[in-house]
Amino acid sequence: MNRAGRLGVGIIGAGRVGPIIGAALGGAGHALTGITPGSDPDRVEAILPGVPHLDPPEIARRNELVILAVPSDQLAELVSGLAAVSAWQPGQLVLHTDARFGTDILRPAVEQGVIPLAVHPAITFTGTSIDLRQLQAGYAAVTAPAAVLPIAQALAVELGCEPVVVAEADRASYAEAIATATEFSRAVVQQSTSLLRGIGIDNPGGYLSALVRSTVDQALTLETTPDWEGIVRGRGGDAGWVGRDGLDDGLEDGLDEPDVLPG
Repeated sequence: MNRAGRLGVGIIGAGRVGPIIGAALGGAGHALTGITPGSDPDRVEAILPGVPHLDPPEIARRNELVILAVPSDQLAELVSGLAAVSAWQPGQLVLHTDARFGTDILRPAVEQGVIPLAVHPAITFTGTSIDLRQLQAGYAAVTAPAAVLPIAQALAVELGCEPVVVAEADRASYAEAIATATEFSRAVVQQSTSLLRGIGIDNPGGYLSALVRSTVDQALTLETTPDWEGIVRGRGGDAGWVGRDGLDDGLEDGLDEPDVLPG
């Protein structure tokens, strides 16, 4: 570890997630020492200018913090493969970003002395600098052994996220919730835009933008508002707001809210 608790950080995975995690940690003052090559080197260079490309064993051998940002179906093989060539270093931090897994999947590395961390930022990554702003408004699920949980939480904060502890046994349910929110939202929007396109509406995505965003915002508000005063269920189960005059604002205007599936 270098001065002021800063870490040498290496990233395995140059898709949409890895470079952004690297940029966020670099912005927090950590030293980025390398990233594995990816299919879009120009994009990676734009996000992490000057960071060298290294192979996974070299990343693992030379860094105090190793970020594993690879697809779910590659994570276990990657961890065990690096263990087979004794690439893991005792005392180093190894953090993966996958929603599905806690730290059990890192067991081959733990057996060689690493400190296992699982931190999943709950955003949809685009692989661009937009994600850095999204992280600032997001949460991250953190899973780690109790003794090192504060390290995982601190790293989540350095990414810009608010950490939320998710137990190892709950990671599967957590991943299902994330998949439901993202995949169902995407499927509903695709179906709706297809129907609008079929009746000749140009730019159906733009047409639905305000509707979908406001509907999702309302659904999220209903699930996060600790004080339910004023929020009631209207006709058909729709949520409405009761103003000082006791009338539902939407119905007072003569407008019934459309039945739209939450995104």
